[in-house]
Amino acid sequence: MPFAVLFPGQGAQFRGMGADVFDHYPALTEFACDLLGYDLAAVCRDNPDDILARTECTQPALFVVNALHTFERERREERRADYYLGHSLGEYNALLAAGVFDFQTGLRLVKKRGELMAAASGGGMTAVLDISGQRLLDIFEEDGVEAVDVAGFNTDDQTVIAGPDEALRGAHQALTRRDVRFVPLRVGGPFHSRYMDAARVEFEEYLREFTFAHPHTPVIANVSGLPHVRGEFVRTLGDQLTRPVRWTDSIRHLLDQDSPLECEEVGGRSLVGMVRKISASGQRAPH
Repeated sequence: MPFAVLFPGQGAQFRGMGADVFDHYPALTEFACDLLGYDLAAVCRDNPDDILARTECTQPALFVVNALHTFERERREERRADYYLGHSLGEYNALLAAGVFDFQTGLRLVKKRGELMAAASGGGMTAVLDISGQRLLDIFEEDGVEAVDVAGFNTDDQTVIAGPDEALRGAHQALTRRDVRFVPLRVGGPFHSRYMDAARVEFEEYLREFTFAHPHTPVIANVSGLPHVRGEFVRTLGDQLTRPVRWTDSIRHLLDQDSPLECEEVGGRSLVGMVRKISASGQRAPH
């Protein structure tokens, strides 16, 4: 039975996270504090002024804490993964676990990514529940909602949309008229949408300064739902900012290889629940 290790993205942060691992890795924690310019362990412990909700802080904090938890898994010689997957930001933890870059490089990338995404204000994201992605697109076409993008396919009946505030209000009205449930997300911008293109261009320039190794374990890419291809990390990680997270396709790709799939989530609980729902549907990945 294949075994996948999963890493969550933004939204999995909580006050007190990392308290069980910071002291085990003093050199890495010190490096993170120096690079970020603040005491990361103290921020995670106390979360003053809800700073962990700010994208530029959330992303490096989650990356560091889940990286240290990954090192703990390795130190304890826990079961080795056959695949790594991460949801949005979590993809960087997956790439770290697969040896594509080291901790220091990963934190530099995530710090830059968080800063660029935090600068893309003037919009947001909403999770739409209990409706298929295709039906959602049909509703938007019927009501002339054009400025909203699909930002994530989490399960067959949970889709995330993103766009400017005014466009999201129009989307919410269209959904309300049809009694479709939705939940606005606590994020600072319209991530994984066309509105992140300026950030994508700048981030790709930054990514070109680094060298990426071939993963020793397959890592499934958010943008394709297929394994990362060597030599295409810059394009793929850049595209991740503007294209939807294809989590459903990613899990179905693994299920197509060998089902059932066994999973463990590092630093969260929501992704394993999504995997169960996707597995239960019995559908296959598109080819």
